[in-house]
Amino acid sequence: MQREEFLINPCGPVSFPEWAELRAALWPDTTVEEHRQDLTRLMEQPERYAQFIAHDLSGNPAGFVELCLRHDHVNGTVSSPVAFVEGLYTTPGMRRKGVAALLMKRAEAWAREKGCVELASDALVENTISHETHRALGFQETERVVYFRKVLQQD
Repeated sequence: MQREEFLINPCGPVSFPEWAELRAALWPDTTVEEHRQDLTRLMEQPERYAQFIAHDLSGNPAGFVELCLRHDHVNGTVSSPVAFVEGLYTTPGMRRKGVAALLMKRAEAWAREKGCVELASDALVENTISHETHRALGFQETERVVYFRKVLQQD
């Protein structure tokens, strides 16, 4: 099977419409307009956030990755700063064609440019497809966490 080719570029204002649509596919509980607002905020802090979008050679969006440079404790890591994958998405028609691997390769390069020696990510416990994808991309599972909260009563 011949491997398709894709172009990986930084996201920017020109790619906002496609980027927002891809984000809405990954995080459907947020509206496209809310995603656009998030994108503006992310673009204002290039020293902390990075976003890359993949297109096939016909110019069709194929996926994206978003990263954050974190200096706080990141579960399962031993260094600081750590580049954290906030989101990785490949469109359904482009899956299993190497898009995620290319996006992750670019993410790793950004992380190294920022002085990171580790790249971290997370996934919901029940999201086994994400677990498989992470493993295929070279990630190792480090721990599982269940978060709790308690709403405080006002006196």
